Amino acid sequence: MTTQQSNDAGTAGTDSFAALYEASIASGDLGREGEIVSGLIVSIGRDNVIVDIGGKSEGVIPLNEFAGPGGEITIKAGDKVDVYIESHENDDGLVSLSKEKADKMKVWDEISSACERDELIDGTISQRVKGGLSVTIRGGVKAFLPGSQVDLRPIRNLDKLIGQTYAFKVIKFNKKRGNIVLSRRVLLEKERDEMKAKTLQTLTEGMIVKGTIKNITEYGAFVDLGGIDGLLHITDMSWGRVNHPSEVFQVGDEVTVKVLKYNAETERVSLGLKQTQEDPWNHAEEAYPAGKRVRGKVMSVTDYGAFVELEPGVEGLIHVSEMSWTKKVKHPSKIVEMAQEVECQVLEVDAKSKRISLGLKQLEPDPWSIFTEKYRPGDKIAGKVRSLTDYGVFVGIEDGVDGMVHKSDLSWTLKVNNPADLYHKGDDVEAIILSINHDDKKVSLGVKQLIDDPWPTLLNEMPPGVVVQATVISVADYAIFARVREGVEVMIQLSDIVEEEGKKLRTGDVIKCEIANVDSMDRRVTATMRNVGESGTAQQASAVVREREGARGGSTLGDLIKEKLGGKLDDAIKK
Repeated sequence: MTTQQSNDAGTAGTDSFAALYEASIASGDLGREGEIVSGLIVSIGRDNVIVDIGGKSEGVIPLNEFAGPGGEITIKAGDKVDVYIESHENDDGLVSLSKEKADKMKVWDEISSACERDELIDGTISQRVKGGLSVTIRGGVKAFLPGSQVDLRPIRNLDKLIGQTYAFKVIKFNKKRGNIVLSRRVLLEKERDEMKAKTLQTLTEGMIVKGTIKNITEYGAFVDLGGIDGLLHITDMSWGRVNHPSEVFQVGDEVTVKVLKYNAETERVSLGLKQTQEDPWNHAEEAYPAGKRVRGKVMSVTDYGAFVELEPGVEGLIHVSEMSWTKKVKHPSKIVEMAQEVECQVLEVDAKSKRISLGLKQLEPDPWSIFTEKYRPGDKIAGKVRSLTDYGVFVGIEDGVDGMVHKSDLSWTLKVNNPADLYHKGDDVEAIILSINHDDKKVSLGVKQLIDDPWPTLLNEMPPGVVVQATVISVADYAIFARVREGVEVMIQLSDIVEEEGKKLRTGDVIKCEIANVDSMDRRVTATMRNVGESGTAQQASAVVREREGARGGSTLGDLIKEKLGGKLDDAIKK
């Protein structure tokens, strides 16, 4: 009911009561208890107002019942007023009247009429009560607004609605009990249905629409397009990386989005925000050419590399192999961390696949280039053992460049099965560069090539039976290895080792041993520490040495031994 309608109704009501008043005077019927009659204000006292209701009867009403919203009193003698008869004349000859009750009864009548006409009623939410809210409507009448009828969706904080004025629909009315139940939800549902029908008439895929963020989840946000909700998935919010929709939106935000998909049957709408903007990958090849130095923010770190955001929507990958020239990076987190600002170099761009390869190590000089400018095959190098394998020894030549000595290039006179028998990590090593493979960035080294091959003369210079001094270079579980002279090493098996009681042989010890066998086929020389110089071969070799001292000519020790022993030496060599 509008204000004008209410005033008209009030005026009509007042006129009817005035007519009733005139009739009551004429008939002498002043009305019964519990009825509303019309009277005239006779006088206004300090606390009370005297009202003539006809038939020479007067009633008294408390002055505060005539106070306005601000406490002001605006009535005067001679004004007509509708009053409620509470009881007939008392001992003082006055009738007990109430203007407040008359007003309330008139309001209840108006509310009842509004309900019958299915009209809306304005009201102000005054306080929170159990199960909902209390609403003050016409004439100060209190009505109940259940929590389920406040809005389309449950509202957690009802207190924020106190003091707000809305239009309501009466869904339950009981005048006897003074019970009025209101609903705001039914009005909102009606509005939503009207908006939805209007929206569905114009909604098409590809169109740009405006909406309001209604709800936020982990996977996206629901946008109210006007009576119908659309899903803005997290992957369609930005060309850049979004970890959670709350980083981009808050409930109530207005957004302009594009309709990606629309199913009229299910009324499902998929929306996109980034599709309203240009894809940054369209200009990635021009913006990030290979070789360009760029800066970016580390967005994520994986086992195989780190993703760096160059601009919103454009990320590049620094593979773990591109992080350092010199370090063997076990995990990218050892080099970079989340949210770190890094400078790197563009290695390759594939705009179609939306991939950019980046490198950190390219900001520093390539150690391989420095190495190849400094060294050539045949050059002598010195370094430390970095690692050992079952096939060779890796030696650090320069920072970031290693060379490998194959086990076959460790010794002229030993058949090395396990390089760890001779070397340990951190040992100093000298070697010759045998070859440089530029394509695979590999360097082959040789230790035995530091001296000439001793085998052409070794058999003559060091035949079986010769007693020699040697320096222990390595101790293994099954043998020891000793160096007789530069380039000539011998192996002494465990069964041929003799140690002093309580003393173990160690690297660097000097020992006396007898050459036991010279194997020219396998290029291996073995020796023994047992009964050194006491074997028949040793005695013959010693005798030859003495004869050699008096011999003339240029015969070698080997020649003399061969001449003295003849076939026996050949048999000894074969053994």
